[in-house]
Amino acid sequence: MGENMLTDALQDAQDHGMIGNCRTAALVSISGTVAQLCWPDFDSPSVFARILDKDHGGHFAIRTDSSTSTKQQYLPSTNILITKFLSDEGVGQIQDFMPLSHSRKPVLGASPAPPFLPWLIRRVEVIRGSLPFTIECAPAFNYARSSHETTIHKGDHKADSAEFICPEHVDLELRVVRSKGLNGGDGTKDPEIEMDYLDLSGRGHKGLGVTSSFTLKEGESVTFVLSEKNKKSNCGEETKEQAAPALSETLIQSLLAETTSYWLSWISQCTYKGRWREFMQRSALALKLLTYAPTGALVAAPTFSIPEDLHGAGRNWDYRYSWLRDSSFSVYALLRLGFTEEADQYMDWLFSLLDHKNEDGGLQIMYTIHSEKDMEEFELPHLDGHKSQKPVRIGNGAMNHLQLDIYGELMDSIYLSQKMSKPMSWERWVKVRSLVDYVCTVWDQPDLSIWEVRGERQNFLYSKVMCWVAIDRGLRLADKRSFPAPNRNHWIAVRDQIYEEIQEKGYNKEGGFYAQSYENIDVLDSSVCVMPLTFFLHANDPRFISTIKKILEPRDRGGLTENNLVYRYDTNKVDDGTGGGEEGAFSMCTLWVIEALARAGEFDKDLLATSVGMLEDFMGYSNHLGLLSEEISKGGEPLGNFPQAFSHVGLISTCFNVDKHLKGHFRPSRRTMSTPSFLSSDPYPSPSTSYSSPPAATSTPPSTTDSTTALLTHLESLLVSKANEIAAAGELGAALLAQQAELEGR
Repeated sequence: MGENMLTDALQDAQDHGMIGNCRTAALVSISGTVAQLCWPDFDSPSVFARILDKDHGGHFAIRTDSSTSTKQQYLPSTNILITKFLSDEGVGQIQDFMPLSHSRKPVLGASPAPPFLPWLIRRVEVIRGSLPFTIECAPAFNYARSSHETTIHKGDHKADSAEFICPEHVDLELRVVRSKGLNGGDGTKDPEIEMDYLDLSGRGHKGLGVTSSFTLKEGESVTFVLSEKNKKSNCGEETKEQAAPALSETLIQSLLAETTSYWLSWISQCTYKGRWREFMQRSALALKLLTYAPTGALVAAPTFSIPEDLHGAGRNWDYRYSWLRDSSFSVYALLRLGFTEEADQYMDWLFSLLDHKNEDGGLQIMYTIHSEKDMEEFELPHLDGHKSQKPVRIGNGAMNHLQLDIYGELMDSIYLSQKMSKPMSWERWVKVRSLVDYVCTVWDQPDLSIWEVRGERQNFLYSKVMCWVAIDRGLRLADKRSFPAPNRNHWIAVRDQIYEEIQEKGYNKEGGFYAQSYENIDVLDSSVCVMPLTFFLHANDPRFISTIKKILEPRDRGGLTENNLVYRYDTNKVDDGTGGGEEGAFSMCTLWVIEALARAGEFDKDLLATSVGMLEDFMGYSNHLGLLSEEISKGGEPLGNFPQAFSHVGLISTCFNVDKHLKGHFRPSRRTMSTPSFLSSDPYPSPSTSYSSPPAATSTPPSTTDSTTALLTHLESLLVSKANEIAAAGELGAALLAQQAELEGR
């Protein structure tokens, strides 16, 4: 019996990749250890939580027993994670994935669709030479609170299996598949592997794990499959729904191919062709992993209690729930990339919540992935916390917060979905109309807003702006679809009242900036950068330009920017009731500022250049796999739960809009241009819409350089115009050919 085998230090949150099956997700470190996994769902208790306690959090490690360097990457355009071990003696790799297959409806006479298999598959193989490996599977059930019994079943050819029985949580089974590979001849044996018990009681484990050491040569592989143990019916037989297929190398290869095909097929729906496409697609793949398929809900992150501060402030929260705000922003991001199915699925989930509103007619700010409202917050004192940052919390006490901004984000996502995906039904419009009426009655109340402060309620500008958005989008929906709105005049009056109040009470005239709240009129808050993004005002509005310039000033001079990263607000000026401490720069705030600068760059190319520089800089803070955290420390270390959906949503939106405004600098002459965005009645013009800025006035005669520039601009416009004519002719020709083919077919 082995003990205390895994001794490597706890790794940073950024040194992990994420795999999943749209029900739960696992974090796998660059050293080959599954350090976080809740089973069977995102919000279920953890089975492995080494990222929060390296001694008794539980882990599933695979490592080499010789000196190697490691690298980690995704199989291109998929969520299949590859961890490589490289040395002079040999090269090996782990393929980590959770099986997914194309969902398809039964067809008469066709074979049934493959069943969903909630498995964690870890395939170890050697590509060159020979390498010795050791595996340790040491689960710690129910957040390391419950005991379990472990049994190893000896196989016929030294291919064992093990089961872990935990009545208070879940029963798991670890099975092994061995393969000699294509290089093995008829007389070659499969690699031998024999499991032994692993006693980690000295670290606080409440049951035995299993371990095994083995050596693989080139072409050989061993696959470990962790799955829920098949349950028995009352008759003692396995139920049909839960009966797992027999394991074999053929099955493993089939599952790998099917999962690869699933991800490649899914990402092929992406319609975005602009700059930073690889970052956009990785963000989309991350968002897909964070979606709970049975309901369409999107979790904010797959982890809990990864600290936002590394100096003992205790800002450690559980993010395995679905915030309406995050999910609504996700609709925009997914629709912009062409993933309408996921956006539609979320909208279905959203409208199901509108059938179960609170007694006052409102909604909670977050729900469980099962659409439940209760998520009581409490601490787990027996866990040390990530990097010894206590407390470790599960549940979330902010569930009952009044955060009025959520209605703006919801209505904006509903508007976008109606515009870019499915038309809205009458039944849904009635629900939307009721929601707008509700906002008209509560908008003037102080709340706790987007930052979920745990102090006094205030009149936060962000919430006021979003209440304006909620009513504005309701009016736009009514106009575009000619839906009846009996309270239309009241909506208009309230919307205008909100706008005027923000301008009168929310702008610090002496400081020249929009403030955090009416109460904290001297406090800068970067959340106000959402104003031009929601078309509350144009990014070139003098008041907003003054505000963003204040935000871009260094923190030691009263601004919110440091090293091209933007902070939420000055925590020294505000008691937000969340524990104090020095938080990091906020990823979403940085992206909001970048996008706002790009929009302002429509009339000021220097601001657009600043936007591009900040965006390129920000991308450098993603981890080695392109995953983003919620916050970034002064030293560039990720803070908060990881990876963070909100950050990936922001990156998609920002890249899309920065790219769009960059393209606006290479456009035809104004005679062929459509109406500029700030004059358009539609806050979300189609991606093909072009933009132009008015010519700058000048009182001096043009120089030779100016004349040359004008000539080049004229030539460029002629070329673009000719290209447009050619494209139009090509489209017309294609249409005629298609029509002719259709007629011939008839």
